[in-house]
Amino acid sequence: MDIAPLSAALAIGLGAIGPGLAIGILAAQAMNAIGRNPESAPLVQTNMILAIVFAEAIAIYALVVALLIKFVH
Repeated sequence: MDIAPLSAALAIGLGAIGPGLAIGILAAQAMNAIGRNPESAPLVQTNMILAIVFAEAIAIYALVVALLIKFVH
């Protein structure tokens, strides 16, 4: 019984949950901040995009691990 496909699926599946939640929370809080102080929108938007990029990098790492498990094992 080969467990590599299940391991790869779990790696990308569980590895995408955290960044997905983080991006949702980041966007919600950024919209809340812009709604409270519209003048700060450019600064909030810049910081939000930077944080989203860092969160998305975690999902890319999970994808790399899943591909390594799938093709190297």
